[in-house]
Amino acid sequence: MSQSPAQDSIERQDALQQDEKTVVSADVHVPQPEDGPSSLVTRSRQSLSDVFTIFAAGFALISDGYQNNLMTMTNVLLKKEYPKEYTSTVSTRVSNALLVGEVLGQIVIGWTCDYLGRKWAIVITTLMIVIGGILATASNGYTIDGMFWMMTVARGVIGFGTGGEYPASSISASEAANERSLKNRGPTFILVTNLPLSFGGPFAVIVFLIVYSACQQSHLSTVWRVCFGIGCIWPLTVFYFRIRMLNSVLYRRGAIKKSVPYWLVLKYYWKTLVGTCGAWFLYDFVTFPNGVFSGTIISSVVSDSSILKTAEWQLLLGALQLPGVFIGAWLCDRLGRKQTMMLGFSGYLIFGLIIGCAYDKITHIVPLFVVFYGLMQSSGNLGPGDMLGLLSSESYATAVRGQCYGISAALGKTGAAVGTQAFTPIQNNLGKRWTFIIGAICGVAGILVTYFFIPNVTGEDLKFNDEKFRAYLVANGWDGQMGEGDLQAIAAEGIPPAITEDNLENKKEKE
Repeated sequence: MSQSPAQDSIERQDALQQDEKTVVSADVHVPQPEDGPSSLVTRSRQSLSDVFTIFAAGFALISDGYQNNLMTMTNVLLKKEYPKEYTSTVSTRVSNALLVGEVLGQIVIGWTCDYLGRKWAIVITTLMIVIGGILATASNGYTIDGMFWMMTVARGVIGFGTGGEYPASSISASEAANERSLKNRGPTFILVTNLPLSFGGPFAVIVFLIVYSACQQSHLSTVWRVCFGIGCIWPLTVFYFRIRMLNSVLYRRGAIKKSVPYWLVLKYYWKTLVGTCGAWFLYDFVTFPNGVFSGTIISSVVSDSSILKTAEWQLLLGALQLPGVFIGAWLCDRLGRKQTMMLGFSGYLIFGLIIGCAYDKITHIVPLFVVFYGLMQSSGNLGPGDMLGLLSSESYATAVRGQCYGISAALGKTGAAVGTQAFTPIQNNLGKRWTFIIGAICGVAGILVTYFFIPNVTGEDLKFNDEKFRAYLVANGWDGQMGEGDLQAIAAEGIPPAITEDNLENKKEKE
């Protein structure tokens, strides 16, 4: 009779706890979380830092969602203000600037998270978002084309910051939730990461509608500049808490700051990396261009294609995406992370085919079109939107969590850039229905990648993954240092022979 993921998790934890007891009986001390965070940090201070880290991550990621979706209505606005200058080429360039910056930010900040610590990585990302937002607000030039080039560069700087937030905020929130709420780590992580990111879509439209109405549906230049400027506020509101935060206990015990054995890391995690990178590429290939160009799509199917009417339909579309986040958070522990992700990709298949095959008829019934469009996006949130960040934060050891998370997210944004670049040519050459049919095909590919490459991760304590990874490194001859400050130690210290032998046996079986 098959066991549930929760039962498997309990058995694995019991086995590892038995190994820890063996260590103690052998008079070898392995530092445990029960010993307290550190001789230099009190338990109450670390606990308070974990709470603020979780909430600051959620509040800051609203700005990421806001920036990711800001161009949805801005594209419509700029097209009306500059009909000749704001061509599809310029629109794609400005939209892709954010993606290119995000790819660079995810890789660089992912590396920074592991080498310099979670705190400084988060401070850097906050500053980049604010600086880029100021530059975007002040976009100008001797010509209109020059102004768009400045906007492109500014959006790239913002992208570096928002891209860096993915590994920096997400893994910090995961590690803090591991200490504060282990049993509810999965739902907690989703509600402070993907929920604010997804809420950024309707939030950006709400801000746009308020500003657009305040400007009496005119003064279009003022509207987009104010919307860009408002994006600077959210990261600044939590900047103080980010400066005061502490690195997690997991990081201060498990960081590798010198001589990272990348070959061993690759041998240990290659399959998982293929899964998280591949699934993230497919997810962003579909969801990002459908988000960026949804305003343009809606304006092309509504009879009254005014900016105000388009924004109202866009707000409904954004609101329909949110239920998927909550359903995914509810299912992640009950159904399992891997199974929930496959369920979400199935939504791409079902709703993508419905919209694509019936496109000519369904677009004449705008409410029905928007509802099915929203359900397709909501299923993405339910599955890969919720699970990819969670799995990428749980599947990798603390020592390389930032880098592996960053690489996975960067491949995702590469998929977003490819999808954004290919979106208009697909519409022009194959027809608008094919953007949805290709989304359905990506849903099938996502199910296969998830099934074959994504590990069936459960909600067990992240410290156990760290110990297994450490034992694997030691068993393969690595003898570097792990941790920082007063928690730094040689990796081999406290490794019980039983665990090392188990790792060697597992290695032999795999070979």
